Amino acid sequence: MEAKELELARAFRKETASQRKNGHLADSIESSRNGRRVLAVPTEHKRKVRGIIHDESATGRTVFIEPESAILINNDLYDLMAQRKQEIYRLLEGLSARLREIIPDIKSYQYVLVRLDMIQAKASLALNMDAEKPVVKDKPLLGVIQGLHPLLYLKNKSLNKKTVPFDLALHGQNRILVISGPNAGGKSITMKAMGLMQLMVQSSMLVPVDKVSEFGIFRKVFTDIGDQQSIEDDLSTYSSRLRNMNNFIRKADKYTLVLIDEFGSGTDPKIGGAIAEALLRAFNAQKVMGVITTHYPNLKIYAFRNRGILNGAMVFDKENLAPTYRLKIGQPGSSYAFEIAKSSGLSDDILQYARKRTGKNERETDDLLIALQREKLEVEEKLAQLKAKEKEVDILVRSYSNMKGDLDYKRRKIKLEAKEKDLQQAGKADRELQNLIRKLREEKNIEKAKKIAEKIKRERKDIAKEVGQLNEAIYEATETQAEIAKLAIGGYAKFRASGATGIIEDIRGKKAVLLIGEMKVTAKIADLVAIQNPSLPSVNRTRKNLASRDGQFESKIDIRGMSIHDALFTLEKFVDNAILKDTPVLRILHGKGTGALRKAVRQKLKEYGAMLVNIYHPEEELGGNGVTMVEL
Repeated sequence: MEAKELELARAFRKETASQRKNGHLADSIESSRNGRRVLAVPTEHKRKVRGIIHDESATGRTVFIEPESAILINNDLYDLMAQRKQEIYRLLEGLSARLREIIPDIKSYQYVLVRLDMIQAKASLALNMDAEKPVVKDKPLLGVIQGLHPLLYLKNKSLNKKTVPFDLALHGQNRILVISGPNAGGKSITMKAMGLMQLMVQSSMLVPVDKVSEFGIFRKVFTDIGDQQSIEDDLSTYSSRLRNMNNFIRKADKYTLVLIDEFGSGTDPKIGGAIAEALLRAFNAQKVMGVITTHYPNLKIYAFRNRGILNGAMVFDKENLAPTYRLKIGQPGSSYAFEIAKSSGLSDDILQYARKRTGKNERETDDLLIALQREKLEVEEKLAQLKAKEKEVDILVRSYSNMKGDLDYKRRKIKLEAKEKDLQQAGKADRELQNLIRKLREEKNIEKAKKIAEKIKRERKDIAKEVGQLNEAIYEATETQAEIAKLAIGGYAKFRASGATGIIEDIRGKKAVLLIGEMKVTAKIADLVAIQNPSLPSVNRTRKNLASRDGQFESKIDIRGMSIHDALFTLEKFVDNAILKDTPVLRILHGKGTGALRKAVRQKLKEYGAMLVNIYHPEEELGGNGVTMVEL
């Protein structure tokens, strides 16, 4: 093909030189028609150039002739091009046949590439916008904190300008925000920013907000922004807006977000405002969420009077007669039309005439509405404070009641322990008196012995009776709380005195078996309080049973791995049982570690005072400082 092209080029140069010499060629000389090289020949000379005419110009003044000397070469070149085209088709057909077998893999690779490209694009945009991932909840809500319009922020960032952020929160009963304020004050930008960011979040994109912002999920998003008049559809500005509103009302529900700019505009203000108020009422009844901008005072008043709708204002700097672009929720905004008109250069005569025509009522209505809204917010804030204080008082009353109950219980418990101690001492004295009675019998003074025995028996019976009564009083004192949270097998309970928590493994009459870590403790129900969702102690090892089923007592305990609180509670029960079982020597394994647990054990043991004979550590081969020995 290259050789034929060179041959054709030589033939054309020769033919061109010859025809130009004869003056038979046009200014453009050479062209291409139907894939073949041709000469541009004026119409009056077409019969002087031998060859084939392929075309003529639109004006008819030029014909395009393939010279006779180039026909055979063009034919050969055309055949070669056709052969090349066939060869390309053959190669593509073979390649397609080979690729057809791996079409599923190609499609999957294509999906992965598109997915990665999309993720990269989202990440790049997020970096440019300094975007964050907000909190997303599966319900309709808007909770934007320090939000920025994405496009406006990117534009201002490139120009080193500051973009004013906004806070906008709609949740619970508050579903619709009616934004009012001056023209060019930022109403539409705020509304559009809210809609754009909502769609970005639902498209898995990061947005320029504070990361604690909250976004809900909407199933439908309806917008009415800008002029949608159409000559083809025979729609004016207002009729197109009414058609949109009709669609919104028919299709909207509580999972819908509605965004409307300049609500009610495009027709007579009085009638347009009334229709807009009716539509706002319908939207509120359907529980839709929305952001609406308006200048109509009747919509501001309706928002003030009805639940579910909030007023919002774009703050205007009266001193400098300039917008601040800050959104303030809770009060309506004024249009500040006269101020803006004055700053735009309108004459005082025009403005004075306009003020006379408007009258004072319009401005007074705005001022009154702002004052009422402010007072309403103050009342609601005070009401919220009163409710919070009422809640605190309720908590204090309940806490006082619980403290009083615990205090009564501890008072009875102390009295009971004192009586139990008296009963133990009486038992000890009983053994001494038995010896005395034995001596009296040996001395044949039986009457005296009987009197002493009866006296002791009466005293012990009285003490035992008092102990029983105290036990019943303590048990009855806990019945009210037991009704609130009853003890049940598998539930949780804690000791009143120490606060130690465990799982109830069994209940036997007025006693319960608690599993605290790996340790089982049998306790009176009166000593326990049922609780819910406790934080159980984490115990790695507890190799001890305070009171085994056969009545045997183990004189050693392992409290390694316990927290100090749990270790001291276990130690207290262990020593108490040792005293009741008359165990003379105890072995406490607490480990060496930092020494904190060892010091806490020694401090706890000192609380037993005169009951202790000696506290010491054994030889190093028997545990050293990791073990404390106690002699009772």
